[in-house]
Amino acid sequence: MSFSYKVKEELEKHTSDNRHCQIAELAALVHYQGMLKRSKKGSLCVEISTENPFVIRKVFTLLNKTFNINTSEYENECNTERKRSVYIISIEKESEIMEIFQAIKLLDQKGVLHELRDRINPVILKQSCCQRAFLRGAFLSIGSMSDPSKGYHLELVCSHRIQAEQLKEVLRIFSLDGKIVERKNHYVVYLKEGSNIVDFLNICEAHVALMELENLRIVKEMRNSINRRVNCETANIAKTVNAAAKQIEDIIYIRDFIGFSKIPDNLREMAEVRLEYPEATLKELGNYLNPPVGKSGVNHRLRKLSEIADLNR
Repeated sequence: MSFSYKVKEELEKHTSDNRHCQIAELAALVHYQGMLKRSKKGSLCVEISTENPFVIRKVFTLLNKTFNINTSEYENECNTERKRSVYIISIEKESEIMEIFQAIKLLDQKGVLHELRDRINPVILKQSCCQRAFLRGAFLSIGSMSDPSKGYHLELVCSHRIQAEQLKEVLRIFSLDGKIVERKNHYVVYLKEGSNIVDFLNICEAHVALMELENLRIVKEMRNSINRRVNCETANIAKTVNAAAKQIEDIIYIRDFIGFSKIPDNLREMAEVRLEYPEATLKELGNYLNPPVGKSGVNHRLRKLSEIADLNR
């Protein structure tokens, strides 16, 4: 079961008690999944075709709650059928179609019918709760997201740019910076940051999915933090080992070609201690000296030894 499936399953079960929010969510479902057609009798009808059973269930729920249409009877009247995993609802009763169109503002006061590809009437999206319901319906019908254990990516695929622009505007109301990219004659609104996707799920009120995503993010961030720390420590160890190897190489050169008797006593003592304890840290080397010397003093003496070796090579 994909993460998108879990999110949509949760969103399908969540329906606002407010009629204006129900209308906003239904408007998104009809705009993004609906199609205006002519019936065999020549009258206008609406058809919703989808491979997503959650969309169909949510449409039935909203029609029942918003317009008092009995779902089971309406399902039979509307000739709901399943063909090759595609669910189809055909709404053919003119009185019901006009009632739905007027509610979602597809039909204006002058009787002009607007295109489904147009922007959803902003009157429907005035309130914050309706904007949330609209985004819930949008994700349910045209949304998807990647497995958060592998990466963070949420997208809403629109058929027309004007729809994508409106989605982007609504996301911006909630301080979400959605981007639009054209892909195969579609317009994709997407979010990439994990925190933005968490906020989106919270806006849509998918709280169970949100908690699961947050848990995955915590585990992932802890793993990344540990990996960064291990890599950092590994790099520091490698740096220390390489520095020690260079110091020992310089000291052996001084011993074999210059002689310890030709260098100051403090440097000679430092050279002998380094050869005796090749794996010791600077602090440990300082403690072996008599009297003990701090890390900066040890580092200074070793640097002097390297300069002597470089000058005589």
